[in-house]
Amino acid sequence: MQTDHVLPLVAPTIMPVLDPAFRPAVLAARAWRSLVHASGAPVPVRLALEQADGSVFRTDTEALPAAHPRAGANPAHLERLVKFLLWSRGGWRLYLDGPPELARSLAAHYRDTATGRFDADLVAVRMFDHPLEVVHTRDLPAERSVTRPLGRHLRGCRIGFDLGGSDRKVAAVIDGQVVFSEETVWDPYHKPDPQYHLDGIMDSLHKAAAHLPRVDAIGGSAAGVYVNNRVKAGSLFRGVPQAIFDARVKDLFLEVRRAWHDVPFEVVNDGEVTALAGSMSLGVNAILGIALGTSTAAGYVTRNGNITSWLNELAFVPVDYNPAGPADEWSGDIGVGSQYFSQQCVGRLIARAGLEVPEAMGLPDRLKAVQALMDDGHPGAAQIYDTIGTYLGYGVAHFADFYDIAHVLVLGRVTSGPGGNRIVDGARAVLAAEFPDLAATMAFHVPDEQDKRHGQAIAAASLPEVPQ
Repeated sequence: MQTDHVLPLVAPTIMPVLDPAFRPAVLAARAWRSLVHASGAPVPVRLALEQADGSVFRTDTEALPAAHPRAGANPAHLERLVKFLLWSRGGWRLYLDGPPELARSLAAHYRDTATGRFDADLVAVRMFDHPLEVVHTRDLPAERSVTRPLGRHLRGCRIGFDLGGSDRKVAAVIDGQVVFSEETVWDPYHKPDPQYHLDGIMDSLHKAAAHLPRVDAIGGSAAGVYVNNRVKAGSLFRGVPQAIFDARVKDLFLEVRRAWHDVPFEVVNDGEVTALAGSMSLGVNAILGIALGTSTAAGYVTRNGNITSWLNELAFVPVDYNPAGPADEWSGDIGVGSQYFSQQCVGRLIARAGLEVPEAMGLPDRLKAVQALMDDGHPGAAQIYDTIGTYLGYGVAHFADFYDIAHVLVLGRVTSGPGGNRIVDGARAVLAAEFPDLAATMAFHVPDEQDKRHGQAIAAASLPEVPQ
């Protein structure tokens, strides 16, 4: 075990073939718990994260006593934990019952550091309409949350769409059967004028509608956070200046609905639809869906088949504690999911695998080049998928500390072709070697080609309920 960083860094039993410096968050967290318990005097720390609707999520952890020689790691441990909570659960007010210096250090992080300010602004302010608060108190609110059913409405003539960072998909669906589908390349991330986004969405909807006798409902998924069809935050619109975002983007999908004569309409986070699609096609619940696309999308369906008010934005949660790990291009943080479960990950591993790809080539085309090499049996391409599979195994083990998971659905553009099975095989190998308890209770799934093409669209189309 290395101790040259403030947090314990543990080398994994199965090392990613292209990333020997990888230090999984799950192993660091377990080493931390062992270190704290070995101190003989663990300091309880209780946390509660509150959302704008009054939902509260509770968790407990422990810190080292102040006299311990490694007590300087307490703030770093707490910050990584709270970051995971912020992006997986979401909220704006954090209650902390523990040493006052930990509350002060956490408040300073969100006030004074670039990555902390990014998290505070995007999660608390833009998603929950409040500045982030850190409240030091012994009086924590009780946990309370609401789950609700999502989608599964298949009757009628429907359109389903999915907006990704490199393509948008649309399908026409009649009573649960896809009669038309299309995938269109686009580049929304850095477009400053939301008219580009609106025109693209409308173009796809019109193409689908041409294959239906009528349009009874429209459902869609997109990266970001959506409440009552209003855009709270979304990576697709990161290039839009804030003033224009407030004026045009927040109500963009309400504008789309009006253009379609106010038919039943619902747009939700793409990760939620990923999990819903898996639950519908597999007939199971307690499922975490992880889509490896332009970035990382995730969603969760409870054991009762419902969704929660959680964010599930696993693109931003820490999965690697290596201080020299890759930085996320948007938040600037080190070791978060978007750099390990996405096209971005493929792009950064290409050179390490000894593959030659033109530097000017965009990430979608780089992925296609790697997939073509994989089809040809190139060992370097196989190493990329093996590395991602190892990342995924340790990542899922970490997610299991925060989610009740019986099934993991792995999909997205990165998983297309034989590389997808190689990723899942690698993840299974990690669980078998390091986490046999999880290996015995958790099943991985890769959609078949039909589900890859149509599952997300059918799930998205099923979102709105049409009055009888």
